Amino acid sequence: MEWNAKIVRYRNESRIAVYFEKNKEVILRIKKLEDARWSYSLSAWHLPNTKENRQRFKLENTILQLDKIEKIGHFSRWLKSKRYSENTIKTYTEALKSFLLFYNTKPVEEIINEDVITYNNDYILKHQLSSSYQNQIVNAIKLFFRIMENKKMNEELIHRPKREKRLPNVLSKEEVKLILNVHGNIKHKAMLSLIYSCGIRCGELLALKPEHIDSKRNLLIIKQSKGKKDRIAPLSNKTIELLREYFVAYKPMVYLFEGQIKGTAYDSRSLQQVLKQALDKAKIKKPVTLHWLRHSYATHLLEAGTDLRYIQELLGHSSSKTTEIYTHVSTHSIQNIISPYDTL
Repeated sequence: MEWNAKIVRYRNESRIAVYFEKNKEVILRIKKLEDARWSYSLSAWHLPNTKENRQRFKLENTILQLDKIEKIGHFSRWLKSKRYSENTIKTYTEALKSFLLFYNTKPVEEIINEDVITYNNDYILKHQLSSSYQNQIVNAIKLFFRIMENKKMNEELIHRPKREKRLPNVLSKEEVKLILNVHGNIKHKAMLSLIYSCGIRCGELLALKPEHIDSKRNLLIIKQSKGKKDRIAPLSNKTIELLREYFVAYKPMVYLFEGQIKGTAYDSRSLQQVLKQALDKAKIKKPVTLHWLRHSYATHLLEAGTDLRYIQELLGHSSSKTTEIYTHVSTHSIQNIISPYDTL
């Protein structure tokens, strides 16, 4: 006999509705259960949502899943109220959902440090997920249990991955010049040029508005960037002239760079395509991303003798350690080193 049971709201009460093909024997058995009733609107027999009934109709796991999804929803709303960025909210909630649903038969209240270690080994490492994803999981779990469950996880037992010490990818000035000049479309050229000439992120570029250009003081005002911080970056005369030419041609209304519909921001995926087209035309085979232009800006500034503290301010880095990584890719001093091979 096939049947299907699910939890429903019936007259402001949580009930378990049971659906099955009409069968006298089954109806007699259900009638014997406490407070079993027939509903014409549900077209089903329904019973109180008790633990005994949930076990009887194998709904315990369903309750656990619903409870976890509800808690994740509360966590998401808390993050919004604290004004976390949309990207962070999405990353944290998705990471937390993956973790909590991994333990689909275990209540949230019973999850402990060892469960995080098991998840790292049996899910993250097993599926060869990145160390950055593992760090996001740890951050999400720590915050969720501290805020939502009032329970502090022991970070030393959670096993954060060791940070990968990767050097930023940097283009030569000649390569940058090729990428920026290859586009005949002035809008495309202006977008890529502004990323390099001011060292801004893709999201920061797409959030710019015309009023953020201060041509009298040669400044670009970057509002509410990463970490909810405003900052300024110098605009060269060459960049201002390019932007003026772009303004005359496109007359943006709301955003500095708008999509096909006036007043809407340019799409990030379309901007990536703009870069891809430039690389194809310039015959550059490297897997260049928009962020490479920002890395190149910082490195070229350093090689030109700009103080690291100013570069930190221009990039909007909270820590000087983040900016110091560019000293490892700058070739200004390295190129002056004479190999002992040359003196043999």
